Order: sequence, then structure tokens, then C-alpha cells
Amino acid sequence: MDERQLKELLADTDAAPPRDTARERSISHAMDAYETVQQEKQKKFQGSGLLGRLKDRLIDFKRRRSMTQRTLPQKYGFAGMATATAVLLAMVTYNTFDPYLGAEKTLPEPAVETPKAETKKEPAATAQAPAIVFRGSPRQSGTENESRPSGLKDMRGAGDSASAESAPVLQAAPPNTKPSADRLRATKPAPALAEKAFRGSRLKREQHGSAKARQGFADVVPKQYEAFGRDRFEDADQNPINLVADDPISTFSIDVDTASYAFVRRMLNRGVLPRKNAVRIEELINYFPYAYPNPGTRERPFQSTVTVTPSPWKKGNKLIHIGIKGYDFQPAEKPRSNLVFLLDVSGSMNASDKLPLLVNSMKLLLGTLHADDTVAIVVYAGAAGTVLEPTKVSEKHKILAALDQLRAGGSTAGAAGVRQAYALAERQLNDKAVNRVILATDGDFNVGITNREELKGFIERKRKTGIFLSVLGFGQGNLNDHLMQTLAQNGNGVAAHIDTLNEARKVLVEESISTLFPIAKDVKIQVEFNPKTVAEYRLIGYETRALKREDFRNDKVDAGDIGAGHTVTAIYEITPTGSEGGLLSDSRYQRDERATETVSSRNDEYAFLKIRYKLPKEDSSKLITTPITRAQDGTGSSEVKWATAVAGFGQILKGGKYTGSFSYDDVIALARSAKGDDEFGYRAEFLNLVRLAKSASAMPRN
Repeated sequence: MDERQLKELLADTDAAPPRDTARERSISHAMDAYETVQQEKQKKFQGSGLLGRLKDRLIDFKRRRSMTQRTLPQKYGFAGMATATAVLLAMVTYNTFDPYLGAEKTLPEPAVETPKAETKKEPAATAQAPAIVFRGSPRQSGTENESRPSGLKDMRGAGDSASAESAPVLQAAPPNTKPSADRLRATKPAPALAEKAFRGSRLKREQHGSAKARQGFADVVPKQYEAFGRDRFEDADQNPINLVADDPISTFSIDVDTASYAFVRRMLNRGVLPRKNAVRIEELINYFPYAYPNPGTRERPFQSTVTVTPSPWKKGNKLIHIGIKGYDFQPAEKPRSNLVFLLDVSGSMNASDKLPLLVNSMKLLLGTLHADDTVAIVVYAGAAGTVLEPTKVSEKHKILAALDQLRAGGSTAGAAGVRQAYALAERQLNDKAVNRVILATDGDFNVGITNREELKGFIERKRKTGIFLSVLGFGQGNLNDHLMQTLAQNGNGVAAHIDTLNEARKVLVEESISTLFPIAKDVKIQVEFNPKTVAEYRLIGYETRALKREDFRNDKVDAGDIGAGHTVTAIYEITPTGSEGGLLSDSRYQRDERATETVSSRNDEYAFLKIRYKLPKEDSSKLITTPITRAQDGTGSSEVKWATAVAGFGQILKGGKYTGSFSYDDVIALARSAKGDDEFGYRAEFLNLVRLAKSASAMPRN
């Protein structure tokens, strides 16, 4: 029987049609056999990367379609495309999943692969990965103004460098939800990719020095703001040695600020030497109280104490110590206070040594005020706002509540805050009270008026109305000391750096009267040296307080202020005539001419001291004069020796240009011999700082 006869026989036979299952089984076996052959042929074109997998899926889709000639298997192609999309999203998520970006982002919902047609199981419920939300400011919550103090709901700020550098809050929603094993199986491979991306972002955070990430999708503790190396100080060369024959007169404004000492202490406690321009020797000397004689009356608010001692670092030279003690109020004489707290709550204040320390410092100050004193609070960040209208200290609970609700965030519109604080103080202006704005900040103003001279002019004009300004600096890394000094000097106030609660207690509790209540303003010192007895002189410190000779008698020229009980010390180093310690030589062609000049016949005088000052409510200055004579030569009291040791330490920190071989060990020896009564431990702390300076590094290690 040939093939033709077999076909005719089969055509006449009634046979059952083929079943669908058999057809599908045949197709499946054929596909498997075909795939085996094709896989061997295509091995060299396959890869482990994304492009290889996409190519495999495309080939597989075409192959299945060509064999079946039906549209049903297209679902396999779509499944492959969905898988590829999930891989792409995971790769993008790896970069997006970074808490340092600061912008609000949400992890995309994972794609779900469609099960194959032959699978008989019911599909499991799709598991959705928890949404991970990143927020740019560590203090901000769900709504824009939720963390703002009351009275500041209208404040807006684009955010400054401070908030941009701080680590944001990582929040999980819901925080305690973990996908079950079944749900994970139903959503593979997307959940695994998300977990891998999360582990990658956690590694990034650890590499950036952020807080340790917790397990799963738990919150991460936000990193506090910490700037570094952006502190700004005024550059000023050390006072030069002056030849008395050429320039016999020295003029400067007194200074009672202490900010430099606190900054130097902070750096040394970190094991780092301070920058030279951060060391103001007069502020190191005047950080300590001295037991100078008290003045007799309030009408003559201070008297001078002068001592001449040998120089410990230059043989043959002498040191002239000028000490001033301000009149100290009796409790019954203390005037009423009208204070406005102007507080920086910008994003850079988000650190434990900034806003929290600021709030606690203001609470300490409240404890020194009378019940009938008034306090108002103005804050500034992206804008300025009044948190508390003028309130009697008898309602202390209101003031404390306003302080406790302060939060950090936003940019630094300091100038707007200054204007608003002065406007509030003017509304409550009382001629019989002390009217003062207390500015507490960590850095610069970057919104509104940012020009230092413009701010200086504004504060000078407001000073004439009887409203003074004091400045308290907090933290480091972003401290604009130059601006702080300018504002305080022109606001008839004190500039201090608060680095610890102990320092806040010193400035605002122990010295609260001298900080808040002035007894004399525009205090200037002028010393005229006698060329018969002094060949050269040098003023130690006060470089940023130098005045022109004609400024001394000009009552329009502003100068420093003295508070009740304040002490001020100034030190001159002189080279007596005939001493070999001088560094300057006489001019060959002027020597004979000078020998014939008529000079003072008072050969027992080294110099003549003149002090000008104004009483707080007056505009005309008064004059106090004192001759400095050989009779004042001596070894000096313990107070004089202590001031000398501190002056020597400050000069060494600035490079030791004029101190020769005088060392830290010499400073320690001299200071220990003059430590005396140390009620608050300030002098013991100084000795420790000198020891730290011996081993401190020249630059920060980090």
C-alpha cells in the first residue's frame, strides 16, 4: 500500500477530533525541544545585564508567536517588559533612595509579574512596599508651619545652607509594617530590589557619617547641623613698636567683651590651636575679674589703678598696667529693665550647643530680673516675628512657655529681626529704665540687609534714642565674630560667646548687672609718653579698638562702655631710655635736633594717663588724669601678675612676635604664683588651657 492509498483509507474512516489538551501538550513538547536548540545557538549573544535579559525576552516572545500563530502568548512578552521596568525602577530608586537629597521623594510602587498561564494557583494579594518619605529640614513635620512658634505662622523661608547641610528625617509609613513571606513571594523581584536599594542607602548614610540606620524601614535619627571652618574674625596686625620721639601719644577705646576667650577655650578643649585673628589679647585679660579699688560715687563712676613692673619676656623692658574698676550698684539702686530678646531660630541653630543652650541661657537671665521688669521675644529665620509681646517677669510662666516652643528652621533674616526688636523696644521705651535688645545668634545674616556698615548705621541711630544692644554668640563653625563685634560696639553693649551653660551663668547671672546696666559710655584712654624716660612703647592688644589722636576729645566719636562693677585692664610694654631692650634705632639726621628740643622737666614720669567718659544719660564727656611715675615701680600684686601671665599666653597664641623665649611653661609658673582666690574656678581653668595648648595641633584633624 502506497501513500496515496493510505490517505484514501483514512479519509473514509470516522475519527474523533484531537483534544485541546493533547494539542497544547504537543505544542509544549515541541516548544521545549525548539528552545533547547535555540538556547545553544544563542548562548554567545546572551548576557547577565539588563540589555541581555531584554533581548532574551524579545527573542522568546517572537519564538512563541511564530510557533503558535496565536495572540494569547503575548502576555509573556508583557510580563518580560514589566520585569525589565521593575529592574530599571530599582536602579533609579538606588540613586533616589538617599536621605541626603533633602527633597521629598517616595519609593515607587513595585511592578508585579503576571503568573504563567499554566499555573493553577490562585494569585496572592499584591504587597505594596511602605512609602519612604524624606524631608529637607530636620525640624519640619508634615505641614509647613507646624513646627513654627506661635505668632510666626506667616513666616516663610527658602531654607539656608544650614538646613541644607543637616541630615533630614527619614520617616516610614507605616513604621512597624513588615511584608509577610507570602506577600514577598507574590511581588518578587521588586521587594528584593527595594530591600537592596535600602541597604545601599544605609551604607551611604554610614559613609557620610550620619546616625546609624536602624533595621528595616525604621526612622533614622537626624544629624544635627554642624558647620566647620566658616567662622569670621576681623584681621588686624599686632600693634607695632612706636618710637616715642616720633609718636608719643597712644589712643584707644576700652573693651569689656569676652567672646575671644570663650572661643579660644572651645578650640583648645578640642585639641586645636585657635586661629591667630581669633585671639584678642585684651579680651583674654578682661575675662577675669580683678580686685581693683572701688570708686567712691556714681557721679565719678570709676578710678584708675596704675602699676609698673619688669617685663618677664624682655630683659630691661617694663610693663605699665592700667586698671579700671566700675562703680557697683547697691541692690536698692538697680534700675528697672525693659528687655527684648532677639533670638535666631534659623536652620543652623539646630544643634545642642545652639538653640537649646540659648533657651536655657535666657531662662538663667530671667532669674536675675525683678518682677516688674518686662521681657519681649522676637525671633527670626526666613522672616521675623513677635513670639511674645512685652510681658512682666511676674508672669514668668508665659515667658518660659514662649521659649520652650522655639524650633530651628529656615534662612537667616537677621536684619528684619533687628528692626522688629527695636520697634518693640521703642513702644515700651522708659527713660528711667534700662532699654536693651539682646541679640542671640550663631552666625551671619543672609536675608534682607546683609551689609555690615548698613546695619552699623542703623544701630548707631537707634542708640541715640536710649536703646542699647548686646550680642551673644552660640556654637562655632559659622560664627561671624566680626559682625557681632561691630553691632555690640556700636550698640553700647557687650559681645560674649556662650559655649557652655557655665559660661551663660557667668555672663548672664554672675555678671548680669555689669552686662545690662552701664555706668559710663564712650570711655577712651590716651597715654602720652615722656621721651626723656621712655624710648619705645607698645600697646598689648586693643588692635580693633584703636582711635586717632583727635578722636579723644571729639564727643561725636563712639567708644566702649563700662557696666556696673566691670573691671578693665590695659598693658603697655615700654623700653626706658638707656635700656638695651629697644628694637628701634634713632635716625642719624634727627638725633642732634631732638637733643635740643624742650621736653618735660618731670624726669620721674614715664607717661601721663588721660581718661574720657560720659555718664549714661549725658552727651558731654568728663576727664580724669593720672601721672605714671617711677614711684609706681614694683613687683606688682597678684592681680597684676595674673594679668601679665594671660597677656603672655595671648601673645604666644598669636605667634610670640615680641615675647622671645617666653614659653607656655613660663606662663604656667607665673600664673600659679598669682592664682590667689579663685571662687568660681576661672583661673584653674586657665591653667588647664595653657597645658592643652602645649599639645594642641595647629589644624583640626577632621
